[in-house]
Amino acid sequence: MNRNINKSYTPYRLRGTRALALVVLILLSACNKLDLAPTNDLTAEKVYSTPLGYKQALAKVYGAFALTGNATTGQQDIPVEIIKDEGNSDFLRLYWNLQELTTDEAAWSWQNDAGIQGLHELSWSSINSIINGLYYRSYFQITLCNDFIRQSTDDNISKRGISGADADNIRKYRAEARFIRAYQYWVLMDLYGNPAFATEDTQIASKDFPKRIVRAELFKYIESELLAIENELAAPKSNEYGRADRAAAWALLSRLYLNASIYTGTAKYTEAITYSNKIINAGYTLHGKYRDLTIADNHLNTDEFILTINYDGTSTQNFGGTTYLMHGPANVPADVSGSNGDWGGLRCTQQFVNLFADKTGNTDSRAQFYMAGQNLEMNELYVETEGYSTTKYRNKTRTGAAAPNQDAAKDFSDIDFPLFRLGEVYLNYAEAVLRGGSGGDTGTALRYINALRTRAYNGNTSGNISLSALNLDFMLDERGRELYYEAVRRTDLIRFGKFTTGVYLWAWKGGVKAGTAVADKYNLFPLPPTDLSANPNLIQNPGY
Repeated sequence: MNRNINKSYTPYRLRGTRALALVVLILLSACNKLDLAPTNDLTAEKVYSTPLGYKQALAKVYGAFALTGNATTGQQDIPVEIIKDEGNSDFLRLYWNLQELTTDEAAWSWQNDAGIQGLHELSWSSINSIINGLYYRSYFQITLCNDFIRQSTDDNISKRGISGADADNIRKYRAEARFIRAYQYWVLMDLYGNPAFATEDTQIASKDFPKRIVRAELFKYIESELLAIENELAAPKSNEYGRADRAAAWALLSRLYLNASIYTGTAKYTEAITYSNKIINAGYTLHGKYRDLTIADNHLNTDEFILTINYDGTSTQNFGGTTYLMHGPANVPADVSGSNGDWGGLRCTQQFVNLFADKTGNTDSRAQFYMAGQNLEMNELYVETEGYSTTKYRNKTRTGAAAPNQDAAKDFSDIDFPLFRLGEVYLNYAEAVLRGGSGGDTGTALRYINALRTRAYNGNTSGNISLSALNLDFMLDERGRELYYEAVRRTDLIRFGKFTTGVYLWAWKGGVKAGTAVADKYNLFPLPPTDLSANPNLIQNPGY
């Protein structure tokens, strides 16, 4: 398999589980013609007849993270406004928008773009197309996972004459599909709270609608799945780049446990420390330069990266993902971003920018702001010069050369997106210690934080802090400095009680220039009205 796992997936080679599901539904509904073969000869028995077929199907499961279009999105479920802008149906763009545009870290200039108006103001409704689009996109990938898991049972592997090392590999693939499904259910739990629930045991043609699962029960399910597959996944750092291994499960558990009090009402900070330690002791190290983390050859950062969504300028061409993060920042010159120009969209509020004492990046290299022609103060929400933009995602290599797989027009990004990396794990450990978890200590927490800051200060220890400065307010600010534009900010602000409340305000929060508190209902996004109409088991989140 190539550097980017998605290269091995060709949309026209495999139409995937929606086609398979349609075949099953046709067969089950045509009661008087069950002896007829489907006219579409792409059946499950053919797709999964060989070890190579299984790997190609797994590539489609992974490809759903990064690809768009008819063959990959199940676009009949995506709101029509999103379909008109195909890049908006990419998982990462949808997810990133909900995690970042709703916070102090980002605003988007074009209020007439589908779903944008109301996100930064925290005043969205249940018919927002980005909110609904992510919900369906997550379920699309869950559907792919469920079918793969169903087709890769030991009985099915044996029935197809696959044995030995090939069968063992397929069992690892199955564990990876279970991990991806658990990850997407985590996304749904974190953002929507109490969604519909279906696994490989849910009958495709069943007349019963998927059941609603409450947040605390979904937490237990995700936890149990990750613990069950822990030893079935490849050992840390032993899988192909871009595929989940044991450390990816540990990283998701670390994040899951850090937020457990939000999801269930019961804190699990000791468990967050336990799984952070597993990763830290598995051989990962901080990559030497912070600014190498989000550039075109960041696939080389296997020292720090635990799991990535892989993008390639020639093989995963769409206007979502890191292409959006490369083009999106307002007025960043093309020779800086490594693209053919900016979209005049993304800017940061002054409250976030002010987390950095020196905004030039000469002191703390994480301060990657484009300031020329941009106002620090976001006096208007939908004006592209209001607020600094960022140069964090640059489609160039660490030597300044062109991206390895640059398309001729410089439209598309070669930058992989880190879903999990060691820097976050260090922060998880330190915060869990400060919140009272056992199995760690403040001295070690301080050492991890100062390791991040020493890297940020280019090897200089002048930015290191003392133990007296290590407190929860510092932790939230440091998570902002270290992880901004990596799609965690909304979750962090909720955990710290600062997302909807008046404890922390940023420009245009609540639709007010100075910021204002909003209703607590905005801690969860609404379920799509179309799902509520179709499935009587679902209940809308309070307030919508």
